[in-house]
Amino acid sequence: MQGEKQRASLFRDFNTRVIVLIPIAIAINIAIGQIVLLLKLPVYLDSIGTVLVAIVAGPLAGGLTGALANIIWGALTAPSSIPYAIVALAIGGVAGIFANLGFFRSWWKVIITGIIISLVAALLSAPITVGFFGGVTPNGSTLVTAYLEATGKNLITSVFTTSFLVEPLDKIVTCLIAWAILRSLSARYISRFPRANNIRPAEKKQVVESKSA
Repeated sequence: MQGEKQRASLFRDFNTRVIVLIPIAIAINIAIGQIVLLLKLPVYLDSIGTVLVAIVAGPLAGGLTGALANIIWGALTAPSSIPYAIVALAIGGVAGIFANLGFFRSWWKVIITGIIISLVAALLSAPITVGFFGGVTPNGSTLVTAYLEATGKNLITSVFTTSFLVEPLDKIVTCLIAWAILRSLSARYISRFPRANNIRPAEKKQVVESKSA
């Protein structure tokens, strides 16, 4: 019985609209990530699509979107993004969990979620940056790492410090953008997604509908 409920929940989270949304979200991640990469900005902004899916479809769909985006992006133009697929998976998973807990219903909770996601991302990404790339990546955050090393800090300390400096800003902005996009959409459209209550509580939606009637 429990297994049947879990399978039903899984199929519910991957309805037709979510399946259509996932490749769009992947394209958003890759497009914005590529622009940031080319401009050498000290942020990433390559998880907006991941968080979008996580909010309206839960942690599994969000994690899958993040991981696939990094793998596809790596296969196309940015091979360095592939090792970070596990980080993208975690970002989508954590965003989905906190969305299910109601943390994307108000802006200040969105900021809290961004901070928590940033801590997870920093802890996972820093070892990858050191182990796979020796602390040097195509992203502009490498300049921060180089500056810290020039001040006398060792490589590992520099990379971890950079991660904990850059990730909070990046993930807070990412979560706020995803939240703002979804809040700008109509309640009727959002209601077609399996986790619509993550962005607009059912109680509020019912009140709006009763007033309009």
